Amino acid sequence: MPNYLQDTVALNNGVKMPWLGLGVYLAKEGDEVERAVQAAIRHGYRSIDTAAAYRNEEGVGRAVAQALKDNGLSREDVFITTKVWNADQGYESTLAAFEESLSRLNMDYVDLYLIHWPVKGKYKDTWRALEKIYREGKARAIGVSNFQIHHLEDLLQNSEVVPAVNQVELHPELTQKELLQYCNDKEIRLEAWSPLGQGNLLNHEVLKGIADKHGKSAAQVILRWDLQNGVITIPKSVHEERIVQNGNVFDFELDAEDMRTIDNLNRNRRFGSDPDNFNF
Repeated sequence: MPNYLQDTVALNNGVKMPWLGLGVYLAKEGDEVERAVQAAIRHGYRSIDTAAAYRNEEGVGRAVAQALKDNGLSREDVFITTKVWNADQGYESTLAAFEESLSRLNMDYVDLYLIHWPVKGKYKDTWRALEKIYREGKARAIGVSNFQIHHLEDLLQNSEVVPAVNQVELHPELTQKELLQYCNDKEIRLEAWSPLGQGNLLNHEVLKGIADKHGKSAAQVILRWDLQNGVITIPKSVHEERIVQNGNVFDFELDAEDMRTIDNLNRNRRFGSDPDNFNF
């Protein structure tokens, strides 16, 4: 099991991705996102997850450039993920949207490019565009987000590249065990967005009990549970102390009973949208 913030997992194409990164959903463009990203990199994070829809790619790009300079790092030392938004899906429009993301990030390539949501009738054409981007070396890996098993099976029927990552809502009340098993079988890495249930699970009595046992917070217990399940995780915060705390999950281990107890909290409860029923 990884035990350092910079430990990585090899994706199905051999590219190494950090197990834990910073998500910047809802981080405001400008000072807020820039401070968060710079703090994360300063404290050892090497993975930043953004998206065109977050409207903060420019801030992420500026912050990464500054943090690389301040910490004596090179572009290859950080792993940058962004995503194509639903309105831009389709073959040509995805290619154009990707170039716009690169321009906003002020980067020559991204490490991972994802389809943000499985838009009916469009995600296959979008995937063909991602395959082109991947072949051209502009994204070191490509993947999807919010795809259920049936979406993946449909996509895999006539795709040339198997997605490297599937980023989905995943937390103790939405454990996604069947999807995790399916993705593991296909060598697709599952990645948790909103791993803390948008903050709704931080006062959960069961999680707090396990946290007390280990001298940790409920958030740290949840993130550790992700890692021990082989799930990449990207907790979002704009507060430096919380960013540091979220990264401090490699010095303890949950036992089998802890893991079972957390697994049993599943209620198939979503705090975000349902991938089979969204209208944006």
